[in-house]
Amino acid sequence: MSNITEHDIERIAKLARIGVTPEETKSLAIELDGIVGYVEQLKSAKLSDYDPTDQVTGLRNVTREDKVIKSELSRGELLANAPMVKDGYVLVKRVLNG
Repeated sequence: MSNITEHDIERIAKLARIGVTPEETKSLAIELDGIVGYVEQLKSAKLSDYDPTDQVTGLRNVTREDKVIKSELSRGELLANAPMVKDGYVLVKRVLNG
């Protein structure tokens, strides 16, 4: 069985860059040890009588072939429709900070 220690929790918290109090460290060690113990119990489940199942609904991903379609508009006409353009490219707002 697993034995998650307070030292393990402190190390994980440091790696995750989260602060934990000594009380939280004790509580988290007990909770995480219980979770890992439960997962270890699942290892003993006898599954040899069952077929592997990765898809039960019968649905599948349907995609289409990528096709290049020549536009009747020139590059300049296409860029004229863009809200922002810089150096011949469509300019978009930054999504991520950095």
